[in-house]
Amino acid sequence: MRVFILTLWVGFGGFLGTIMRYWISLGMYAVLGETFPYGTLLVNFSGCYFVGLLGSLFVERLLVGQDVRQFILIGILGGFTTFSTFTYEALQLLKEKDFLLGGLYVGGHYFFCLLFVWLGSLTARAI
Repeated sequence: MRVFILTLWVGFGGFLGTIMRYWISLGMYAVLGETFPYGTLLVNFSGCYFVGLLGSLFVERLLVGQDVRQFILIGILGGFTTFSTFTYEALQLLKEKDFLLGGLYVGGHYFFCLLFVWLGSLTARAI
């Protein structure tokens, strides 16, 4: 039952993060126009900053329990931007001096994510 309740909290956090991402994107488009995805850039930069800040505080100083960490880091910030989770995990690998695995993780994400976006685009055109 505990896992189910935590799952609901993480899902609610994701809901909040997604709404924040949407509002920020709308605001950036309203201010700067739609010629460049400024909103996505701001969300990814700020999401990365906050996952680094809060993730480090939560892990190194144990300011909150595991449930609250999951609600904030996985739920809110995961819904806000998965890019922040990706970069935090990459940083952990590099902190552990596992440069080969860290490099493969980062390079693999960029290569395969671009590949799958392209494949998805091709699939959409074929339908």
